[in-house]
Amino acid sequence: MKWRNWVALGLTGAAAVAVISFFPSTPSSTPQQNASYTSKSNNSKSPVPSPAQEQQLKQSMLKRDVIATERLSRLDAKGHLRSLAIELGNMSAQQQKSFISNMQKDHKHFQSIFWVDIPSGKEQQFRRPQFKTTALEQKQLGTYISFARKALTQSKSYESPSFPEDDPKYFVAAEPTSNHKHGVIAVMDATILNRVKDHQNKNLRLIPYPKEGKYKVESIHADTLRDMTVKTGHDNENASHYYENEIVVVFEQNPSAHEMKQIESEINCKPPRRIANTYIFQSKDKSMEQMKQYFTAKWKPKYIEPHYLYMTNETDVLNDGTVEIPNDVLFEEYQWNLPIIETNRGWNLTKGNNDVIVAVVDTGVDLNHPDLQGRLLPGYNAVAPDDKPMDDVGHGTHVAGIISANVNNHEGIAGMMWGGKILPVKALDSSGSGTSYSVAEGIIWAADHGAQVINLSLGNYADANFLHEAIKYAYDRDIVIVAATGNDNTERPGYPAAYPEVLSVSATDTNLGRASFSNYGDYIDVMAPGESIASTYPDNQYAALSGTSMASPHVAALAALIRSINPTLKNTEVMDIIRNNVIDLGEKGRDKYFGYGQIDVYSALQAAGGAGSPLQFWPQFYQRKINKILEGR
Repeated sequence: MKWRNWVALGLTGAAAVAVISFFPSTPSSTPQQNASYTSKSNNSKSPVPSPAQEQQLKQSMLKRDVIATERLSRLDAKGHLRSLAIELGNMSAQQQKSFISNMQKDHKHFQSIFWVDIPSGKEQQFRRPQFKTTALEQKQLGTYISFARKALTQSKSYESPSFPEDDPKYFVAAEPTSNHKHGVIAVMDATILNRVKDHQNKNLRLIPYPKEGKYKVESIHADTLRDMTVKTGHDNENASHYYENEIVVVFEQNPSAHEMKQIESEINCKPPRRIANTYIFQSKDKSMEQMKQYFTAKWKPKYIEPHYLYMTNETDVLNDGTVEIPNDVLFEEYQWNLPIIETNRGWNLTKGNNDVIVAVVDTGVDLNHPDLQGRLLPGYNAVAPDDKPMDDVGHGTHVAGIISANVNNHEGIAGMMWGGKILPVKALDSSGSGTSYSVAEGIIWAADHGAQVINLSLGNYADANFLHEAIKYAYDRDIVIVAATGNDNTERPGYPAAYPEVLSVSATDTNLGRASFSNYGDYIDVMAPGESIASTYPDNQYAALSGTSMASPHVAALAALIRSINPTLKNTEVMDIIRNNVIDLGEKGRDKYFGYGQIDVYSALQAAGGAGSPLQFWPQFYQRKINKILEGR
């Protein structure tokens, strides 16, 4: 089945999702308005919305993500309840209690579960101790549970609307057993909807982010480096954020221990953090500007810059043209993003190799998510080095799932890789932002611990030398580095995506147009799906998120698949294969709105070759073989 057929299937699912929204809606754009923003594959230009139009489009996208997440949650709950009904039917009362108690520890969104004996009307409730409701919520809960009981007596499934209506927290679902003698009712936590809403307000820059004043954060104009105040989400495209009492310094010659004590005394700071010859000083009473004047006048450093913040932007070969359709519950209805880039056909060439490691430098990853079990390596927490890289935001877990969620396990979503490992590196804190130090440290750590691909779904508009050095460190170690361009609908280059060592990724929609929020410019390499992408989310849940942050891991996964099918390729060769084997969009060849085009997994894997090296890289391939022979003498 071609990707065009799959797009139609995916759009049908999206249409079904839109029917059950329980959130207040805002006026939608007219068809004429929508047409003016949509860029098909044969369009030569990608119109750029005004700030007001961009805001409206982003609000619409946010609403769509929340609606899709709600539908994902309900579909996932239905699948769990059907399995639960079968398992509980074969257990004693004590076994049921123990089983559900353990389940609710890992699946906190199952707030209360009822096991119902339909003929007698008897039931047993298993309620999480933390489950508390208001009087109004309890009244609504009682009404919907009574509707669920009635549905079970008629051997029917049941789903309530989310409630309370103005601030959805719960919904009730019920599933009968196949023999119609028993049934399961569950009170499901729906607060993931508000979490996704808050997450996407930041991710799509619908609000000023991060808030100035928190952790002494200030903003500067990315061009002039003059102070500015970010009042609206749209202001983010001109702003770069930094810690106003910290500074990054690289000395021509590292200070001696005596000189370092002198510096600490004169700027009133603790011993600085250090990576190689780069130091980060944090003063108790001096601003970044004051420290800049101090170091420039007294120590003549090699370079000096603010400590910038970075923010979130997860055998035999069959060549008969068939596609493999995994049995993951959410795949057929919601994962339009994989067929449209020919992932299913690509799986006929390779499904990935467990020897290939992809580092996700992000907010961490939910280390306990069932759809990521067996895929995660021990990682690193650059924010709190003594802690595990557990995700406290959701962003990194979502990115990791796009790359390598378990496939064909009748659970949730399918990742792009059946094999392959994720190396989780937490460089962004619970606010979803991190410093150039933590991001650089995360990149260097990943490079030193086996990463062959690094995904960076984060960015800033300031070109930080400190971060660039870390990027070059990884690049020089033959690592493919992939980064998201940003969600501000601006031509301004974002970093690290705009560094020449990085494969930069912007986002497309279901129509192969540039996503309304996606950044653009001459530095863009390729495009990948980035609207309402279904993936894993903390607490064993699933969410649909939009952003170039979601587009980037598609490309990182493709790089890992290429390195699976042909481990001899260098990072530059992998990057060239991805750029040169695309679905061309916009103007013929490379353009600033679509780069080289949208990635084509099947074509790229074909170009990478299987048993040997692809034809275009034979000279390099044989040169390396000769070098190895000579080295062995």
